[in-house]
Amino acid sequence: MSVTILLPDEVLADEGGDLQRQILELVALAGFKSGQLTTAQVCRILGLSSRLEAHEFLKEHGVPWVDDSVGEIEREIEELKRLAS
Repeated sequence: MSVTILLPDEVLADEGGDLQRQILELVALAGFKSGQLTTAQVCRILGLSSRLEAHEFLKEHGVPWVDDSVGEIEREIEELKRLAS
């Protein structure tokens, strides 16, 4: 699915910046922060080649990149405890 955003010409007269890229980054950051996007989806939106690149992007913007659910993390902790005993 594609989304089209209509902006006034004066907004698009962005000098020296890449407004389209900035908008994509804002969408990716907001979607990831809200839990609506995964790191894989952030990669696709921004054209990144790996999750490591997505993790670096998120880190640069002060966003923790761990996107596992609390339940998944708790299961992993229990499994590690079981394996360590």
